[in-house]
Amino acid sequence: MKWKKYTIHTTTEAEDIVSLMLNENGVEGVQIEDNVPLSDADTKGMFIDILPELPADDGSSRLSFFLRLEDDEHKADSAPANDTADASEDRSYSIDDKIWSEADINKLLETVRNELDEMRSYVDIGEGRIEEGVTEDTDWRDNWKQFFKPILIDKFLIKPSWEEIPDEHKAEIESGELKLIEIDPGTAFGTGSHETTQLCLAALDNYIQPGDKVLDIGTGSGILGIAALKCGADKVMATELDEMCESSILDNISYNDMGEDSFKLVIGNVIGDEEIISAVKAEAPQGYDVVIANILAPVIAMLAGEGNVDALIRKDGIFITSGIIDTRMEEVKAAFEANPNWKIEEINTRGEWVGIIARRI
Repeated sequence: MKWKKYTIHTTTEAEDIVSLMLNENGVEGVQIEDNVPLSDADTKGMFIDILPELPADDGSSRLSFFLRLEDDEHKADSAPANDTADASEDRSYSIDDKIWSEADINKLLETVRNELDEMRSYVDIGEGRIEEGVTEDTDWRDNWKQFFKPILIDKFLIKPSWEEIPDEHKAEIESGELKLIEIDPGTAFGTGSHETTQLCLAALDNYIQPGDKVLDIGTGSGILGIAALKCGADKVMATELDEMCESSILDNISYNDMGEDSFKLVIGNVIGDEEIISAVKAEAPQGYDVVIANILAPVIAMLAGEGNVDALIRKDGIFITSGIIDTRMEEVKAAFEANPNWKIEEINTRGEWVGIIARRI
């Protein structure tokens, strides 16, 4: 099988926001290459005896992503371009890969170029050039697993299903001092390692009350919805735009012994899609107690506007947001302040990322 490789030549400053943008547009994984030295936190849990000698960090970064190409078995006239591969196919990797037609790829690249141009107004993206190549190597699909180890974030221990609970944390898990979340991100964004997810996890631990009903907009891997349930929420309604994330989310729900009675997923857009909005409202007719959105700044600004999240949340309910790069914080803050239904409770930062927590008044 063939894959097409695309590499965006950008900067270390823009790595995170470009990666998030690609994920929002259906890209299922990003390989990052830069000359930033690994920190002690980076190397913890990695079996490395001698770190490689890197050239001087010049601020440049290369973000590569791989698209599985449509082949004779998956031509558009016999199967939809975005169908996953036949389950009986012998594969050395574990993720059901999205099949991309030439038309799909052209549309994606046009969108990515447009969004990169828009980013230039608020972040240094460097060249922003997209380089094209072809590879038939499929092993890269699971190579990321060697870097995903159990990580401790505030009062959560997040681990992939193939790893054991570290001995030093077993007693804390058994006592309930730490909340265990098992996550295999698969095609979805959200392992807990990113600052935006960490900002939301910390907020959930502070604000979730027993019995709460929670709406998780753009759930990704489902990590934040699962965390809300671990904090005592009664039910989570989750929305996600990318249907390719669904299998990963359902797997993660099962890893954490949660069923459809406590975690319900709908695929679609909570902005402007009346069918999805009706389905979301039906799960909490009196309004949600907590709403989470770990997306991108422009989307959060839209959600903060009148008639969006404020129409889905009860009075005195909490709206937890992140995915906001610091250069766009004022834009999102202004969107909350322009809506008389919100009062900003907290603005928190980790690295260059911002989380804004607002209360419905």
